Amino acid sequence: MSPSVGRSAVILAGGNSSRMGEEKDFLEFDGKPLLSRTVEKLGRVTDEIVVVARDEAQAELLGKLFSRGQAPGPRLLFTWDSVKGFGPVAGLDAGMAIASGTLAFAAGCDLPFLKPEVVSRLFEKAEEEMDLEAVVPIQAEGVYEPLHSVYRREKMLFLCRRALEKGERRIYNILQDLRIRCVRMECFRPLDPELLSFFNLNTPLDLEAARALWQLQAQVRQLE
Repeated sequence: MSPSVGRSAVILAGGNSSRMGEEKDFLEFDGKPLLSRTVEKLGRVTDEIVVVARDEAQAELLGKLFSRGQAPGPRLLFTWDSVKGFGPVAGLDAGMAIASGTLAFAAGCDLPFLKPEVVSRLFEKAEEEMDLEAVVPIQAEGVYEPLHSVYRREKMLFLCRRALEKGERRIYNILQDLRIRCVRMECFRPLDPELLSFFNLNTPLDLEAARALWQLQAQVRQLE
């Protein structure tokens, strides 16, 4: 049995990327595959990272990527969706099942500007109130960010498994059964002034915009 850890991260890397037109995991950003970049960032604030692929073949492929030493860090595990075709719920079920942390941060692999400080703050809020089962950022319009949230792992695993048994595919429905602390995204501006941690890539235009922004930021850093 694996030793228990305090903080885990579950990265969902098995999406079909239909709008992007190619696998997000291997998209290059700042000279690295996007997934490697996400693992590297999360490795600064977690003890364990679980990467969830869509199937066994993809899990083996992703494992080879990291076996080449591209992303040293905490304990890194690979698995795949527990049920085919059930999207994030199946991915979270698989990831939460093999993770060992009391708390787990859930995210996609497509967050090029993810700030570890924002993730750490979410963990801190969950650790401060032990009766909470999730800490979930919320947009000004009231929209939840379930794939940028910290969950009490065992409870989330139980609810994902129950959802799959019922044929439920929506994470939002699972949130209704959790004791949640919603945190306005604006609260993270002291750590992330432009809230770019929440910028994810869905289309080639998103990727183009992210690369342009990264180049602009690099130019500004050179002038400082």
